[in-house]
Amino acid sequence: MVWTKAKAALKESLGESVYSLWVAPLELLCADEAEIQLVCPDRFYRAHLERTHLSLIQTTINEVSGSSCTVRLCDKGVEALPAAKPKGQLRLPHMPVRRSVVRSLHPRYTFDAFMLGESNLLAQSACKSLVNGIDTVGSCIYINSSTGLGKSHLTHAVAHTLLAESPATRIRYVTAQQFASEMVRGIQAGTMDQFKEGYHDQCDFLLVEDIHTLRGKKKTQEELNELLDALIKSGKRVILTAHNNPRELKGIDSELKSRMGAGLVTTIQAPDLATRQRIVEHKAAINGVSLDEDAVAYISQQIRGDVRRIESALLALRAKASLAGGLVGMDMVREVVADIAGVPRNITTALIGELISCEFNVSLQDLQSRSRKKVITFPRQVAMYLGRKHTKESLGDIGRTFNRNHATVLHSVKVVSELCRRDTSVQRQVEILDQKMAEL
Repeated sequence: MVWTKAKAALKESLGESVYSLWVAPLELLCADEAEIQLVCPDRFYRAHLERTHLSLIQTTINEVSGSSCTVRLCDKGVEALPAAKPKGQLRLPHMPVRRSVVRSLHPRYTFDAFMLGESNLLAQSACKSLVNGIDTVGSCIYINSSTGLGKSHLTHAVAHTLLAESPATRIRYVTAQQFASEMVRGIQAGTMDQFKEGYHDQCDFLLVEDIHTLRGKKKTQEELNELLDALIKSGKRVILTAHNNPRELKGIDSELKSRMGAGLVTTIQAPDLATRQRIVEHKAAINGVSLDEDAVAYISQQIRGDVRRIESALLALRAKASLAGGLVGMDMVREVVADIAGVPRNITTALIGELISCEFNVSLQDLQSRSRKKVITFPRQVAMYLGRKHTKESLGDIGRTFNRNHATVLHSVKVVSELCRRDTSVQRQVEILDQKMAEL
């Protein structure tokens, strides 16, 4: 069968881990000489697959079949997923009854409210796969990121989904500090047997946040390592979060680091400009703040990193607007942003790349790729032109941002300069970008 042969070829070209995560879950719906239809677990999975691996899948299938056929991806309907849920449910009748132990959940921290972007797609997809019982990501996920980038949002979303759709699943959702405190109380009260039973025997899904706070707590680390070993070996599901990659955690036992790093390790990066704009629009709507396009653009350009600062800015705008008759002007926006973000940042070529990515609707990965398509080449040239004009970076530094050399930067500057002289539409476009650069 063509798909079976294609999968073998894809496994060899992509490698075991990428294949297991992005190709193995695909199901063959139907195939003929003209078209092959493959079913994806959900729409988020499909969106990422289309951007990253569809062209390779298409090429591989054509090479294996010796003909030209179209590969079409479709989403598995909600009704097609129940097979994943019994996986966790079938064990329950044989286990002692115990309720879930879940920390207070933020009502808005759900999967639907999670702003998806290139920076967090893998973490979000992995969490949804684990919730749905899909085996491609294994049984343990480790998510690391700086503060305010979405770790807690995802773990809350997991808990919300399990409580709503699989209420018989016994969840243990704690911070690492809470786990440590609970263990200390068990030692002091002589109730460690009950402590171990609650986690080892009466837990189907474990979520532990902020592993980095266990620094130097050797006994707690030993207990957690033993627990993870027991749960993972028995097929239970685990999600851990921290500020750093397991190997970078200081004061954490090497054996525990190894255990945590044995599953899927994914990093959530700071959201790009386009994602920040969606976050500003979404949170403004939630908080009842009316913003025009210029205000949205300014806030998303100035406030980077911790997403909570965006919400803080919007709350401040709502409070100020209530005293000004509900009006939100740019002067008010600049004042609030200055209080939160501080003085404007130095402009860098990397920041310009984000702006160009958003303005021309191409990804930063496309700008850094070897593609010579005009829809990518021109934005890349404009980015280099602006980098030369608005930064003090060397030609080499500008080129490295886009995986090019200094000669390519010089050529790009020359091309855009010439276009500005000959084409008024290009000149106007660059002038508008210059204005936006002034606001960065």
